[in-house]
Amino acid sequence: MKNKSYIWIGLVILIFGIIFIPKIVDRLGKGEVVDDDRHQVGLKDISADDLVTLGSAPDFKFVNQSGDTITNEDYKDKVYVAEFFFTSCPTICPVMNNNMVKVQRAFKGEEDFGIVSFTIDPINDTPEVLRDYADRYGIELSNWNMLTGDLEDIMAVSNTGFNLYAGVNANADGGFEHSGMFALIDKNGKIRSRKDEFGNPIVYYDGTDPDSVAKLKKDIKALLNE
Repeated sequence: MKNKSYIWIGLVILIFGIIFIPKIVDRLGKGEVVDDDRHQVGLKDISADDLVTLGSAPDFKFVNQSGDTITNEDYKDKVYVAEFFFTSCPTICPVMNNNMVKVQRAFKGEEDFGIVSFTIDPINDTPEVLRDYADRYGIELSNWNMLTGDLEDIMAVSNTGFNLYAGVNANADGGFEHSGMFALIDKNGKIRSRKDEFGNPIVYYDGTDPDSVAKLKKDIKALLNE
């Protein structure tokens, strides 16, 4: 009986090798197995009905990298992602914005999608500084506004409006501290999120975590199809 079991196991392994290994080798040869593929494993497409509505995104009015005044009305009827950062951040911001660039590229040409980044260091982060930062990170500014303005107003949008913590801290790297989360807003100006495995809303998406960013992409797609 043992010998028969070994024979069956050997046959299964042989069949697997014949069917699947050439396909894997072919994908590797074509460079089709990439980082994003690994983070898509196990992710299911969901509908907008599966996403929780958490309340309204706050009103805002600031100046972007081109010196133009941008408000939440510019995002009316659009799905958009919001974040808080600063250009001299030595820790999580580079990771966040490299991931945000991937999100932007995933929806390139989608007119109903946008991104807004609020700097929490507006004294340093002038429109010119924000424009240079965008160039360094390969950010395409057609649908991505990097906003600066009054510090108190920006902190209010962050801490009270989105409930995403940001603050001045001389002891923190770069002199500021902030959440590394991304907020997802639907076409009606409502903050949306998926649920976790326990059925609770995750509220925000971790901008430093590839798996969370992969889920964000799925949820953006669901809202665009709503």
